[in-house]
Amino acid sequence: MHFTSERRLDDGVLEREFTLDDIPGILWTPASASAPAPLILIGHPPLGLRRMYPRLAGRARHYAARYGFSAATIELPGSGERPRWDAVEQARADLRRAMEAGEPVGDEIVDALVLPLVEKAVPEWQAALDALLRLPGLGGPVGYEGGVISIGIRLTVVEPRIVAAGFFAGSLVPTAMFEEARQVTIPLHVLLQWDDEGNDRQAALDLFDAFSSKEKTLHANLGGHTGVPQFELDAGARFFARHLI
Repeated sequence: MHFTSERRLDDGVLEREFTLDDIPGILWTPASASAPAPLILIGHPPLGLRRMYPRLAGRARHYAARYGFSAATIELPGSGERPRWDAVEQARADLRRAMEAGEPVGDEIVDALVLPLVEKAVPEWQAALDALLRLPGLGGPVGYEGGVISIGIRLTVVEPRIVAAGFFAGSLVPTAMFEEARQVTIPLHVLLQWDDEGNDRQAALDLFDAFSSKEKTLHANLGGHTGVPQFELDAGARFFARHLI
């Protein structure tokens, strides 16, 4: 891991950009901590770190200020400043064409779009976690939140260091991921926008039902994809506080 920039934000949070094997990432650490800080891995959709930065930084700074958590994120394969990925670019084009034509999005499009991303992104998240936990001041436990829900499912199944997760419900989930969801047993906090224009509500509910966690909470709010109420940020922070402190 190589740090490329460092700045102290006005609330005292230290923000450091880094690269890990040419993968860009950002680490936020609280202004002060008396013990190694728990870490939250913040996922995001494949829109690029620069575009997603205000939301990611806002969440990270909230966690740092409220509970003294550190947070980190990395760029997804084929997104942002990383090299284009032809197979995924084609799948995205096929998805756009189907949606613009008002056609159902078939399983073959969803599989081509999501499964290669899961296969490549999850080992990168694990490598980032290896590097992050070697840094002074970071000691776990570890939570994961947000991002492409299929990545979160796979990561929580294969990565024992993640002890709690907050998912954002989405319907572009390959059928194969429902079986993996049945292997998820850690505590879950799931957000669902009831009127999400790009989300099949029933598919999201079926996925929630598939999780095997003994503690799983669904927070459903009225409104579209970008209408998540601000108070849900604090609800998510309290969820992680219960499991990371």
